[in-house]
Amino acid sequence: MAERSLAFPAGEYARRIAALQSEMALHGCDALLLTAQADIFYATGFLTRFWESPARPWFVVVPAHGDPIAVIPSIGQDLMARSWISDIRTWDAPDPIDDGVGLLSEVLCETVPGTGCIGVPMGLETSLRMPLGDYARVTGRIAPRRFIDATEVVHRVREVKSEAEIDRIRTICAIADAAFDKVPDIVREGPALDRVFRQFQMALLAEGADWVSYTAGGAGQGGYGDVISPAAPVALREGDILMLDTGAVKDGYFCDFDRNFAIGTPSDDARHGHAVLHHATEAALAQLRPGMRACDAHRILSTAIAGQGAIPGGGRLGHGLGVTLTEWPSFTTKDLSVLREGMVLTLEPAVVLAPGRIMVHEENIVLRADGPELLSRRAPAELPVIAL
Repeated sequence: MAERSLAFPAGEYARRIAALQSEMALHGCDALLLTAQADIFYATGFLTRFWESPARPWFVVVPAHGDPIAVIPSIGQDLMARSWISDIRTWDAPDPIDDGVGLLSEVLCETVPGTGCIGVPMGLETSLRMPLGDYARVTGRIAPRRFIDATEVVHRVREVKSEAEIDRIRTICAIADAAFDKVPDIVREGPALDRVFRQFQMALLAEGADWVSYTAGGAGQGGYGDVISPAAPVALREGDILMLDTGAVKDGYFCDFDRNFAIGTPSDDARHGHAVLHHATEAALAQLRPGMRACDAHRILSTAIAGQGAIPGGGRLGHGLGVTLTEWPSFTTKDLSVLREGMVLTLEPAVVLAPGRIMVHEENIVLRADGPELLSRRAPAELPVIAL
């Protein structure tokens, strides 16, 4: 095995595969089939924007013992060969007759005993990135071998980050911090909301992001109505609250946090809302510990908001973070996932300022044995003001 690979030393990937194989044994999996971009990148270091094209499926088979086998379109052979993976099998894709079905079936039959089980992630926050018809054809070809749900196998391993992964996330957070520092100048140079969004993305790239997969936010008088709408070609006005939220990427790892800005003198409600969000985040930073559950994080944040006489926003108040913009768990009242040391998480409290007006704040943390460590630079306690 080569000492180095595409993103990390090869030993980092060997550790990950060993952890997956340990979980596979606990869940009765004789092999693990990975088809999703994040899972394949996690196991191999294969990092490319070519996933934007839906024309080709990609497969990695993790056997119960030994190294993974890549079963991929021939266009990816050169890049995969630069990873730590040595067993690479290819076909010319896209093939409307047999787009990897035969080759994948051969590898699974070669790898798995006749009555064995092949794990495939099937639960929440997973996806099967191959045509459903082809999945059915593979199922028929490999019988009596069968597919079983391996969501827990992947989740339990990916959710705890190594120090190498944490350093990557810390790096992209620092890049985003530097871009947020430029927002006041960006707004003053041209306050049209769509321009601000574009210039903010340019600032992220200029500071060192590899790409910006996600930029969202909102703006409105005294607050905003939602945080996922595309930016409209409207001018920011005195009294608006501007929020920018980014999922920028460095070496395949995401940051995901936002910042709020008042355009001109903010209302008392907006100042109070920002102070409440800062207070709630401080409560989570002080109280969150490994062994708590995701629902406990929701309780800490929502209780802190209500204790300040404010109304918590609906939905989840944070989530996991890593090789995808959002990962499990979700900080909701129903998520009983245990929080573990080494998880990278977001704290994302939201407050209702008035009907149709909200404010959201987000920080990125890694959960240590003695509590959270900030990866994003802490937002100021007072709402920043941009004078036009």
